[in-house]
Amino acid sequence: MLGADGLCPACERHHSAWGQARAAFVYESVARELILKLKYADQTDNAAFLAQQMVRVGRDILVDDALVVPVPVHRWRLFRRRYNQAALLAHAVAKLAGLRCLPDALVRVRSTVPLASFSRQARWDEVAQAIMLRSSCGPRVRGRDIVVVDDLLTTGATAAACTNALLQGGARSVSLLVAGVVPPRRDVDMDQPDYGHVG
Repeated sequence: MLGADGLCPACERHHSAWGQARAAFVYESVARELILKLKYADQTDNAAFLAQQMVRVGRDILVDDALVVPVPVHRWRLFRRRYNQAALLAHAVAKLAGLRCLPDALVRVRSTVPLASFSRQARWDEVAQAIMLRSSCGPRVRGRDIVVVDDLLTTGATAAACTNALLQGGARSVSLLVAGVVPPRRDVDMDQPDYGHVG
């Protein structure tokens, strides 16, 4: 049941760090397969289709002159995987929306372990202070509307770290655009921080 502001009870209790968030799909069935194959099976062509759907649902946050910024991966993970799936999505989204992509604005300054099996609080603890704004990109971010792009939104820990780094660097606003949002689990305490309202 949604409250007066169109938010679920958890979102009313804990507003997210970013302003708005949009997800092209719920992370289930076909969407789950597309995202997993993009992320782990080198099927980078999936990025084009996912980006089309992300632009479709994110038109209202892909405003004129916004910068598109991907969630970064640590250099060692990039070396092993050979590409950052969020960067592929960000480039495709920016091209379709006629916006500029700033792929190196954020940097993951320390490696984090894979978070897939972590609890929400463990994810937040693991990613805290792991992402920073690259100093050379500060002037390009300052005063701008930013759209952070990622493949998945689970607990929002990584997205919050990116948002905080950008806002501390002077960004005017930060929105989030993802290919898939993981449905909240029933066993999750509603009073724990969550990823906020996703349209």
